[in-house]
Amino acid sequence: MNAARSRARSVCSPADTLTTGLGILTLVCALLYAGIAKAQDNMIVSHGYSFYGDLTYPADYTHFSYVNPDAPKGGEIALSVVGTFDSMHPYTRKGRAGALSSIMYESLLGDGTGNASAPADVYGESYCLLCERVEYPESKDWVIFHMRKEARFSDGSPVTAHDIAFSHNLLLDEGLKSYADAVRQRIPKVEVIDDHTIKFFFTEGISRRSLIDQVGFVPAWSKKWYEETGYGLDESRLDVSPGSGPYMIDSVDVNRRIVYKRNPDYWGRDLAFNVGRNNFDIIRIEYFGDDTAAFEAFKAGEYTFRSEGDSKKWATGYDFPKQREGLVVTSELPNGSPPTPSGIVFNLGRDNLKDRRVRQAIALAFNFEWTNESLQYGLFRQRASFTQDTPLMATGLPEGPELAFLESLGDPVPAQMLTEPVIEPHTSRAERLLDRRNARQAMRMLDDAGWGVGDDGIRRNADGNKLTLNFLFNSATSPTLSAVMENFVANVKTLGIDITFEKVDAAQYTTRERDRDYDLVFDSYGAFLGTGTGLMQRYGSEAAQFSLFNPAGLASPLVDEIINRSLNATTREEEQASLMALDRALRYEFIMIPVWYNPSHWVAYYDQYEHPEEIPAYSLGTLDFWWYNQEKADALRAAGALR
Repeated sequence: MNAARSRARSVCSPADTLTTGLGILTLVCALLYAGIAKAQDNMIVSHGYSFYGDLTYPADYTHFSYVNPDAPKGGEIALSVVGTFDSMHPYTRKGRAGALSSIMYESLLGDGTGNASAPADVYGESYCLLCERVEYPESKDWVIFHMRKEARFSDGSPVTAHDIAFSHNLLLDEGLKSYADAVRQRIPKVEVIDDHTIKFFFTEGISRRSLIDQVGFVPAWSKKWYEETGYGLDESRLDVSPGSGPYMIDSVDVNRRIVYKRNPDYWGRDLAFNVGRNNFDIIRIEYFGDDTAAFEAFKAGEYTFRSEGDSKKWATGYDFPKQREGLVVTSELPNGSPPTPSGIVFNLGRDNLKDRRVRQAIALAFNFEWTNESLQYGLFRQRASFTQDTPLMATGLPEGPELAFLESLGDPVPAQMLTEPVIEPHTSRAERLLDRRNARQAMRMLDDAGWGVGDDGIRRNADGNKLTLNFLFNSATSPTLSAVMENFVANVKTLGIDITFEKVDAAQYTTRERDRDYDLVFDSYGAFLGTGTGLMQRYGSEAAQFSLFNPAGLASPLVDEIINRSLNATTREEEQASLMALDRALRYEFIMIPVWYNPSHWVAYYDQYEHPEEIPAYSLGTLDFWWYNQEKADALRAAGALR
């Protein structure tokens, strides 16, 4: 662009004006400058990225609005994890990676610490971190990232465009197949322009959704380290490549403890993106065999922060001396994100579960009301939607833009989705575990689906095969969740279904879950607030047989078409209508039994941490923007509260 402007200046110089026809030259110059201005108008150069081009924070922002820019640095925060690990390499299918093992790695566009969002007060906006600016045409046919020359890995070596290209290609060659297949189709070429400039090209004729985001969030690995060690990506190991992030590994004790320390020479500590963030000197992770042991260790002061998910513990377990004396804080903090769509997931690859009526009948065995009142102290709400309590949640009959969107799809849309209200979870009586009304309805549905009851009380099909199911369950999960699922299984058995509830240890569970070796499993999908190619990886057909993000193996032409249309939406209204339709369609497909959700964060911590008065909508941000109060910490130690 600068070269073109220089050429315009040379053609339209005063000397030229004197030696040619003034009127003709004026017209030529005007046309030339108009062409350059048009080219400039079609080119976007920015300090961040959003699909629609709108960014909340200006180029000269000094910090995110929710952080404390004066938050002190220092101290330790310690958390617990239930389970085991044998690797510090989080990007491979092999082994079980340690908690937070991706914390060391940054990307061109910035993200939050510990899987937090950054910024956490807006959705769908990303800001430069390893890059200083991003450049792309309005068509989004390609993108150029101009990188910060000061960026360094923790070993002091520079982070360059060569490292980004290497990381991108390594993920394609040795990363998850579902990821690699999707990315190859959309991003055919990457070009290193110079040491600090990299360009990605995007496939013609496809949606521009999630393309710039995709390449912008590739983790930056050291090409030099991989070449010197000869390591590949798809292998389990404890030694890992240096990262450029604010934290680095301090020590690892397999299956017991991981300690991360803040890098005192972190290159990006003074960036506006990082002001008020990454405040702890030490992040310690303690491992336990089960949640009961973990909770007792918290009460003893072996670790200092706990995010609680067990309603029984929250209702009754925190009445202990340290909490009563004010040494431990318990708090319910607001959560503006849609709850994770967790539930009992059906493996749609199993012949016994292909009939939707069978799945619906099994679901009727789950009694949310009894479970919530009898086992969970009435603290939860029943989840219905994949976008629960957001403007994207489908309700009632489709109408307005959503109805117009569904009608435009034509034949793939079942008439029921247009003429009947969106599917809601069934209701049950709370007085007893087995709701007889629901049980009778379930039995009728199973009869209609061809699974009659034999003299032994077991259901069989016309070929005499039993209706047999296996429910795979992680034995390290909380006793409350285990009790809930055991009661559900007991109800399923009353329907004449031969179901086994198989508890396995965390390592076996991980392996079998990856191999999809189950009929039922307690798992989750990803909630969504915007469209993107990640929707296809989670809910689409293209990787349904093997995607770790699609535990049901959902492969629905209807869902595929909705996602494809959503990816090509050109306005926010179109996007929102398509995502509401997606929620409606996913509930129609009935891939899981939705369970419950908590609209708040339940947290307990030793009174040595502080946080902003207002927690941003999209992240609790404990590791990201909370901070340590040294005076309070000293008082805790003087009282003997911590080990």
